[in-house]
Order: sequence, then structure tokens, then C-alpha cells
Amino acid sequence: MKKFVPFVLATLFVSFSSTLVSQEVKVPSGAIRVGVLNDQSGVYSGMGGLGSVVAAKMAIEDFGGSVLGVPIELISADHQNKTDIGSSIAREWYDVKKVDVILDLAASNVGLAVMGIAKQKNKIVINTGSGSSRITNEDCNDRTAHWVYNTYALAHGTGQAVFDQGGDSWYFITADYAFGHSLEKDTTDVIKAGGGKVLGSIKHPLNASDFSSFLLQAQASGAKVIGLANAGTDAVNSIKGAKEFGLLKNKKQQIVGLTTYVTDVYGLGVETAQGIQLTEAFYWDMNPETRAWSQRFFERHKRMPSMIQAGTYSGLMHYLKAVKAAGTSEAGPVMAKMKSTPINDFYSKNGVLREDGLMVHDMYLFQVKTPEQSKSPWDLYTLKQTIPGNQAFGSLAESKCPLLKK
Repeated sequence: MKKFVPFVLATLFVSFSSTLVSQEVKVPSGAIRVGVLNDQSGVYSGMGGLGSVVAAKMAIEDFGGSVLGVPIELISADHQNKTDIGSSIAREWYDVKKVDVILDLAASNVGLAVMGIAKQKNKIVINTGSGSSRITNEDCNDRTAHWVYNTYALAHGTGQAVFDQGGDSWYFITADYAFGHSLEKDTTDVIKAGGGKVLGSIKHPLNASDFSSFLLQAQASGAKVIGLANAGTDAVNSIKGAKEFGLLKNKKQQIVGLTTYVTDVYGLGVETAQGIQLTEAFYWDMNPETRAWSQRFFERHKRMPSMIQAGTYSGLMHYLKAVKAAGTSEAGPVMAKMKSTPINDFYSKNGVLREDGLMVHDMYLFQVKTPEQSKSPWDLYTLKQTIPGNQAFGSLAESKCPLLKK
């Protein structure tokens, strides 16, 4: 018996030590660390911001709070829509805090910079907030997933719909940074492909204080469509300004918000926003699944989720499932598992993460309801068209991603 006890203790010690070594190999840092990096105080805070942090917390809790025997931890920060600040935070997170994955990244200038850093550090980015089509084209890399939408999808959703309805001459009011430039370019391609004309454009700084001069110049162009290639409070303030100038009721010209979120429409109210067409990846009131998840989100955040916030939950949940399936936190195997596994959740049905990093899923063309049609504060949209993913995002043959062998 005296000999047996030490033997048992030694066996238990070896077994315990082996378990620790095994966990260290699977997750060297001792935890899976998730970072939500976005605008939490500025022009894009409503569509992402702290709501994306809430969505990430929900995903971690729903997953069970741990994976591969280690805890899942969450941190967040405000990049203030500045590339240098976002890049500095991302480097610190990857190098010092050992963050494994960064999500959201609304503001394409920040998103493009951080995905480059992630590639250098062999870490993963799930870009749920940025929209530039460059993310999976010229600037693509094998450590980035683009999850929610891009400017190509917006152009081929809202832009194409407005063109098909007779809007064959356009003038753009464009946010002067990567996202605005991409949105104007992709929409211009749609217009010109159909034989339409772009009569001009004017650039405005991010978080512009007054859109009067931009709107007057656009109005003077005589274009049938004034396309807003901006987002967040810039888009909201553009639409409010258009209302003041009577452009929302002008039958000869129409205002088109190419990037308009449910949170924007809620802020504007249906009295102002009624009739506006827009393209989104998600709407809270589409089916029982979306309503159930959105109600849980509402209970925590007191607002219905935007497509970015819902996409942040979806993207993080898919990542955590991939970590578990891959049996490691190593970026390469995890990304490979993410790409080989279809996405089926409340957010997307039969979504596919392509070789170029683009998550292909259906997009939806909506029209904002009239005050008479809206039955509650968040009852905002009527579904006009479901756009299949391969049509909304284009084919791999169209991609300029250098990862693709052509």
C-alpha cells in the first residue's frame, strides 16, 4: 500500500502535467482573447460602438465562456476613426495583451491598417464594420474575414435598384476616405455599365458639421439622383439637410443613402426617412430567429441591433467554433476551419467564407415604411428584394485578391 500511494500520486502528477502542457500547446497564452476595436464616441458609434461590445459578450456567454479548457476574455477600445490610434491599439493588443482576434473595425482606413498588422503578427481579423471592397480585393490577406457587407454589395443593391427605376444620372456627395471612395467607385461602375452618367461628385471630411454647400452643389448639377457615399451621422445629417432644402419631396431629384443603417433610420424617424431604399445584410424583424436574438440584444442595449452588431456576434461565434474544431488558437488552422465550415445561424443561411476572405451571404433591399405603415418605434422596413449572395458580392472571377490563383 505504501508503494502504491506514491505511484498513484506520481501518475496523477504526470497526467495533470500532461494536461497543462497540452493546453499550453493548444492555447499558448492561456486564454482566448477577443478585441472589439471600433468607433465608440463619434460618427459611427451608433451602428457599432458599444453595441458591438454587447454582441461580442453575448457570443462569448452563449458559447459557454471557455474553449479548449481556457477562458474566453474580451477587451474593447475606441479607435476614434483615426488610423494611427487604431494601429497603435492593435499592435499593443497583439504584442502585449496577446489578443487572438479583433472584430468590428468600422472606418475602412482603420480596418485596412489593422488587417495588415494582423497578417504581420499571424493573428486574425473579422472585419464586421468596415465596408471598402479593397478588403477582399487589392488588400486581401489570408488572416482577414470580411463578414457583413462591402461597397460592391451596396452598389449592386441600392445603386442597381435606383438605376433600374430610372435613376440614370448621378451626383455623389462622398466621405473623403477609403470607404467613401470605394462606395462611389463601385456605384459608378454599376451606373456606367447600364449606360448611365455620373455628372460629378464632391468630397466632404469625416464628421462634417454642415452639408448645405454640398447639397446645393449636388442640386445644381441637375442629376436625377444625389447619391450619399457616406455613413453614420454623416449620412443622417445629409438626409436632414436634404429635408430642409426640400429635396426629399423633389420629384425631379431623389436622395439615395447608399449606406443607411437601421439605427440611422430610427434616429431620423419614418416621417423623414419614409420611402428611402437601402441595402442591409440583416434586419431584426425578418423571421422568428432574428426577432428572438434581437430581443435578447434589446434587453441589454435598449436598441435593436444593426447589421454590424448582429454580424459581430455571428463572426465571433463562428471563430470560436473554429477554434474548438481546430483544437488550437493558431491562426492558420483556425482560419482554414472557418473557411471550410458553412455559416448557418440567425444572421446567415448557408453563408460561405471564400478563399479571398469574403463571407458570401444574401443581402436585402428594403424600403423605409411610411408613418401609417409603421406600428412601433423599430417597425421601420418593408422587404423589397432578396439579393442572392453570389449576385450581391460578385464572383471569385471578379476578385482582384492576390491570394487567388488565376
